[in-house]
Amino acid sequence: MISEVFDHLLDYVKETSAFVQKTCENKSLENIANEDQKFEIQAYADKLSIIKEVLARRHMKVAFFGRTSNGKSTVINAMLRDRVLPSGSEEEKSIKTVNQLAHALHMDESLDAGCLVRVFWPKTKCALLRDDLVLVDSPGTDVTTQLDSWIDKFCLDADVFVLVANSESTLMNTEKHFFHKVNERLSKPNIFILNNRWDASANEPEYMDDVRKQHTDRCVKFLVDELKVVDGEKAPDRIFFVSAKEVLNSRMQRAQGMPETGGALADGFQERLDEFKCFERRFEECISQSAVKTKFEQHTIRAKQITEKVKSIMDAINIEAAEKRVAALEDREYQMDRLDFVKNQLNLLIDDIKKKIKAISEDVESKVSSAMGEEICRLHVIVDEFHGDFHPSPHVLKLYKSELLTHVEEGMGKNLAFRCSDAVTASVQSCQSYMMESMLPLLPSSIQGQINMLVPSRKFDLSYDLNCATICCDFQENIEFQFSLGWTALVHRFLGSVNAQRALKIMDQNFKNSQPALLPAQTPSSGPTSIVASSSNQQTAVMTQDDLMLAMATNVASLTSRTSMSVLIVGGVVYRAVGWRLIALTASLYGLLYLYERLTWTTKAKERTLKRQFVDYATEKLQLIVSFTSANCSHQVQQEMATTFARLCKQVDQTQRELEAEIQRLTVKIDELETVQSQSKSLRHKATELEKQLEAFTKQYLQQQQ
Repeated sequence: MISEVFDHLLDYVKETSAFVQKTCENKSLENIANEDQKFEIQAYADKLSIIKEVLARRHMKVAFFGRTSNGKSTVINAMLRDRVLPSGSEEEKSIKTVNQLAHALHMDESLDAGCLVRVFWPKTKCALLRDDLVLVDSPGTDVTTQLDSWIDKFCLDADVFVLVANSESTLMNTEKHFFHKVNERLSKPNIFILNNRWDASANEPEYMDDVRKQHTDRCVKFLVDELKVVDGEKAPDRIFFVSAKEVLNSRMQRAQGMPETGGALADGFQERLDEFKCFERRFEECISQSAVKTKFEQHTIRAKQITEKVKSIMDAINIEAAEKRVAALEDREYQMDRLDFVKNQLNLLIDDIKKKIKAISEDVESKVSSAMGEEICRLHVIVDEFHGDFHPSPHVLKLYKSELLTHVEEGMGKNLAFRCSDAVTASVQSCQSYMMESMLPLLPSSIQGQINMLVPSRKFDLSYDLNCATICCDFQENIEFQFSLGWTALVHRFLGSVNAQRALKIMDQNFKNSQPALLPAQTPSSGPTSIVASSSNQQTAVMTQDDLMLAMATNVASLTSRTSMSVLIVGGVVYRAVGWRLIALTASLYGLLYLYERLTWTTKAKERTLKRQFVDYATEKLQLIVSFTSANCSHQVQQEMATTFARLCKQVDQTQRELEAEIQRLTVKIDELETVQSQSKSLRHKATELEKQLEAFTKQYLQQQQ
């Protein structure tokens, strides 16, 4: 029964050892199980493996320890009532040849202190051997360098240990060290201490009691305080003062038919013999009458202690896992709340910032449109500021116009930048700062301290792409001389350039139509008048009011300037009205004015005319691109702010990914902690069941032995 319990206990401890090791190696669980717990349970498993082997053995085993020459072999021989020495051969030999075997053993150089020599002694020659007792005589604790391996190999499964000390000295550290090793590797061992060679104290009887008390105190302290294998009341019952050599000699004499107390024996021999016999009785009780208790009690107690320790470790792991699980649940809840906050806040900020970007873009568009309109109105100032090499030749004129276009574009660009750029840049930076401040709580912690890196280090510059060279590429100047009081100039002045061109075209057409009718008639006034009337009526039927005015002007012009007949008629009429002198004066003034204008038509005048024509032309063209340019500037601002916002949103997305990853990690961790809790609870319940089985064994077998 107890073997099965220890089998289950060993399997249980191995299972808990694997569980603790796995838990300890899982770094995500943050050291719920530590290295000390892992090593402690592994040590329990090793110890239980040894105990299991001890319990599986059918016989009792006694190991004798002590320094060299302390009399370990003599004690064994005294108990066996003969000089028995071990054999170094597997071959069975007659007990009659033991002396020769012993002599050969000491002479055999092939044997070392790490070997175990077995001697089979008849049970009939020693009553102690009737219960299948095995006595192990160990090598001296002070001479072998292989003591640890020897203990592991031959002594760890001993049921009783007998420490043979020298009463002429005290317990040495080598002897204590050995039993500390035994105590660490096995359950609390059953230990007897024999202070051998006590016959030497007979020479100084006055100090005998003091020496005995001194040895007893030291041995009790060693058993009780250091090894903790027995309590203070029972410790003196494990300590004896004997002379094994005297006991062996007396028993061998008795075996030969001689008196047991014969020979040269020191005073007090009988007391020492009685104490040796007392040791044998206690020893026999330990290995026979209380064999079950001797063999199983300490191991059972040790098993209970191991079970209790393992159970406490499982409790500690369970509590630690529960605390960390609660913390992980709270952390996950916090991370989920933060994720929801980030998502909701981002949605609100997206709407808010989109409105702000739209408002700033519209404001920029309005400012640029207004500023550009004003700059177009003062375009003549920019054109007048241009000074280049002007000459009416085609090649120079082409270069001049090209430089003029460049000057106008640069000038208007600078003026627009002066009017708008600072205000626009301030608006953009203000919006970017608002974005960063609003989204700062949503960014990853690693970025929050470096948020300025998300905004370009360059200063935002608004680009006014007027592209004057393209929109004014078809500009054609007219720098030919034109008399200000000439017929064409007057028509342009009174009717405008567009209507003037239409009128001149109609005039030419009417002149061609009217010329054949005038030449054959040669009438003073009625012919042309009727022709004009007829022509006027015909045009009125198909023309608008403006067209009618143009037609009338052209008809008049055709009568006054296109035919000599008309000139003669008009001249005759005027002559009759004002006289020839007024006509001559008017003609002189007209000629002088013509001559003056002709002489002042210099290169500078041509340049001024070209600039004036260019201003009129460019003004009309630039008016067409006001909305396009302002929309382009608005788009630049919108693009700049949208880029910054996109960078911030990208970082917020990183925050969301990090939060989602952290939530996933915490979920896995919580599941692992739940598994650890479940397994630790299960293992603790197994420990409780094993404790019940050990307790049942104790009540049934061990308590009945008391």
